[in-house]
Amino acid sequence: MNELATFARPSEPLDLPKMPEARRARLRTLLSKGRCLKLLEAHSPLSALIVESATHQGSEGEIAQFDGFWSSSLTDSTLLGRPDIEIVDVARRIRAVEDIFDVTEKPLVFDGDTGGHPEHFRLHVRMMEKAGISAVIIEDKTGLKKNSLFGNDVLQHQADIQEFSDKIAAGKAAQDTPDFMIIARIESLILDRGLDDALSRANAYVSAGADGIMIHSRKKDPAEILAFARQFRAQHPAIPLVCVPTSFNETHFSELEAAGFNVVIYANHMLRSAYQAMSKVSTDILRYGRTKEVEDSCLSVNEILNLIPGTR
Repeated sequence: MNELATFARPSEPLDLPKMPEARRARLRTLLSKGRCLKLLEAHSPLSALIVESATHQGSEGEIAQFDGFWSSSLTDSTLLGRPDIEIVDVARRIRAVEDIFDVTEKPLVFDGDTGGHPEHFRLHVRMMEKAGISAVIIEDKTGLKKNSLFGNDVLQHQADIQEFSDKIAAGKAAQDTPDFMIIARIESLILDRGLDDALSRANAYVSAGADGIMIHSRKKDPAEILAFARQFRAQHPAIPLVCVPTSFNETHFSELEAAGFNVVIYANHMLRSAYQAMSKVSTDILRYGRTKEVEDSCLSVNEILNLIPGTR
């Protein structure tokens, strides 16, 4: 059977989604339970349904699943055929998130890029809260946004510590509820500025009111990420710590959890895998002049009809 068929849902009426305030609070509730959370990128309602439905039963009967969604600016931009330079309007991205929320239950963390001007960030915080988004992650860079995995291969500017701290404080002052979280993403390791710079920034951002810290790296070896986690956790035992292991992808979730991370985000794999599949299918239809050869790579029409509750 086609592997994707495991995501098929029974034909039943659509459940009403959680109200924004209930969904918004859910991330803090999950974090309070003390286990490390897994988030997976979702760029559309369909991809979010797949993320929400995905399960795996381990050898001892334990059930693994994702705890929520990551709304990636990279995948949102790519989906629209736009460069990843903070060009897609935040309001448009939030509307896309609201479409995801119409058919799902789990919490979502929003990729806020640099956060933009503090005046804009304050407004965006209120918009995200109202929509039911649980948290935003903003990175301490300034100027034209470039993808972090370029590192110093392209010109990137890290924000002044005080300037970025003021942006965090502005966002915290703007929010209406205690549920929403602002997480500061530190780019020091991306830009080869070292562990000490990363830790000093983390301390400053926590003092400014950040509800969590994300540390990023483009190295395949996780040594610097794990070193940061040890030292940060010693200084801040209760502050949530986040990582995105795109580059150090051989590192197992259990190792990151043991190092003290509270959230692990798999940031772009749903769109990357979908693109690869669509590219192959489109090329093969041209190659063979028919669709018989690609059917094994596709859901059947019946599976599509069964995937979304209420279709039949």
